[in-house]
Formats: sequence, structure tokens, C-alpha cells
Amino acid sequence: MKILVGFDGSNSGKEALAIAKKHAISFNGNVSVVMSMVKGTENEQKDIDQATKDLEYAKEFYEKDNIQCETHLLIRGLSAGEDLIEFANENSIDEIVVGVKRRSKVGKLLMGSTAQYVILKANCPVVSVK
Repeated sequence: MKILVGFDGSNSGKEALAIAKKHAISFNGNVSVVMSMVKGTENEQKDIDQATKDLEYAKEFYEKDNIQCETHLLIRGLSAGEDLIEFANENSIDEIVVGVKRRSKVGKLLMGSTAQYVILKANCPVVSVK
């Protein structure tokens, strides 16, 4: 089973890592942890460095339990939701796990919701974690 975790380093993202670990153990799966950035110019170097550290944390989280894990930092000019869906389709992912952040209705209207986009557009089951 191929499991994709949309990870952003947040607490809900860490909960998503934990759920994906349980599924990987139960279904003998492997995990792809994906972070997405719209752009990666010199101005975003600090964010890229933090993303790299967060992905290393995720890799160690799985490897200590002998779960096969790949990490990917995507900088393709797409929104996080679009990146996750495209990655899932390109890699024949069987399940997507995403963390859900609590936002006000106005915040969701203005900023959108990555989890909502993924849930609506994915061609495979999506597990959302808060």
C-alpha cells in the first residue's frame, strides 16, 4: 500500500504522520511524505531550510520502526492541494493522509483549505486528522 502524507510541520501534520504510521504497519505499506511550496527563490531560503528539517524529522519518525519512507519537497508553482493531488496521481498513491487546521469560516473563504481541496479532488481515499 502506498500512503501519501501531506506534511507542513504543524501539530496536525504530526498527527497525520502518526495515523499514516499505523496504516503502514497494518497494511505493510510505504510512506511518501510531501511538503509543498509555491516558489523557492533566494527569499524563501529560510522556509526551504525549515522544510528540509521537517522532512528529516518525518523520515526518522518512520525509519525507527523500519517503515520505508521517502520525502519530497515540491516547488512547482502549484498550491499545496494541487501539488498533493498531482503527486498522488503521478505515483499511484492508495491513500492520502492530511492534517486539518481549525480556521474560521472567513479564513477558509479567503485562504482556502488544502485538506478540503484534497478531499474533493483525490482519486483515492483521504484520511483527515485534526
